[in-house]
Amino acid sequence: MITIGETTYSLEDPLVLAALGGAAVLLLILFLLIAAVRAAGRSARALDPLAAQMAGLGQRVQALGDGQERLAGGLHHVSEAQAQSQTAMLQLMEKRLAEVQGQMNENLSGSARRTAQSLGDLQQRLQVIDKAQENITKLSGDVLSLQDILSNKQTRGAFGEIQLTDIVTKALPRDSYTLQATLSNGKRADCLIHLPNPPGPIAIDSKFPLEAYEALRRATTDWELNEAAKFLRTSVKKHIKDISDKYILDGETADGALMFLPSEAVYAELHANFPELVREGFAARVWIVSPTTCMATLNTMRAILKDARMREQAGAIRRELGLLFADVDRLGTRVENLDRHFHQAAKDISDIKISADKAGRRARRLDNFDFEELAPETEPSVIALKRE
Repeated sequence: MITIGETTYSLEDPLVLAALGGAAVLLLILFLLIAAVRAAGRSARALDPLAAQMAGLGQRVQALGDGQERLAGGLHHVSEAQAQSQTAMLQLMEKRLAEVQGQMNENLSGSARRTAQSLGDLQQRLQVIDKAQENITKLSGDVLSLQDILSNKQTRGAFGEIQLTDIVTKALPRDSYTLQATLSNGKRADCLIHLPNPPGPIAIDSKFPLEAYEALRRATTDWELNEAAKFLRTSVKKHIKDISDKYILDGETADGALMFLPSEAVYAELHANFPELVREGFAARVWIVSPTTCMATLNTMRAILKDARMREQAGAIRRELGLLFADVDRLGTRVENLDRHFHQAAKDISDIKISADKAGRRARRLDNFDFEELAPETEPSVIALKRE
């Protein structure tokens, strides 16, 4: 039972139960409304910082958009500057390469001319060598008949003259000697060397005491050896006297003459075993020479002739030396210019490589930017493009 004022209600009455249930429901709804209002207040207070963060995020997004626009402008400027730099570098490289190519072409042209000239000289020398080889082949075929030639005095004399002529023509200029020269006394020398005064023209005559030398080689007894030695002394003394009397003329020839022995063996025999004959030749101003010593003597005469001609051409030599010095000086200047061009080209290529490396590093740095993963900042930041 429930008593409210003077009215009593039974709990078993359905109306009372319904009224009590409705009251309970109203109380529950009222409680839930109060709870909802309180929760809404707390939610409103909790959303204030979130709203502020959303506003700040909007400002950062705006700043990021502005920075992206500035970055796009900077990238466009960098691209234009890089294109202009590449164009300038390519033009400079083309100019340098054209200069280097021109110099290389000039050097190659000069080298080609020198090579062609060298090949021409080599061809001429090969022709001379081929001719000499033919002469050697022919000479080797005539070796068997050499003994027959030497057995006759006339052919032996011709052999000595031919050998002397061959040595003289190889050692001296053509205008510095006369073969088979006739002197004022009517005697004919095998060769007359035109040396300047002093000493003056000097005569060379070929002698070949082959019979006396062969008798000396064939001697088996002391008597034969002595007889052969006497024969050799007599022959050589006669040759020395003939040359001294015929080819040494005062005021016309030099104060001496040469006796040419076309055999190294005979020459060695005289100096080894007959030194008195050599001394007698010195006393008579007749110097005995072999093919080897004759070549050495003629080379000395060639130096004398060259010195005399140099004295005659001293003025022309001085002029040519002046021109040579000028050419050498111009050559040094041109070599320095060429070296400077190569050095500048190398420096330009090095600068190009440095610029290309910097541009590559900038491109890689720009490619590594990730605009979506940038961490939020309290204030907008601007990335400055550093110039290197």
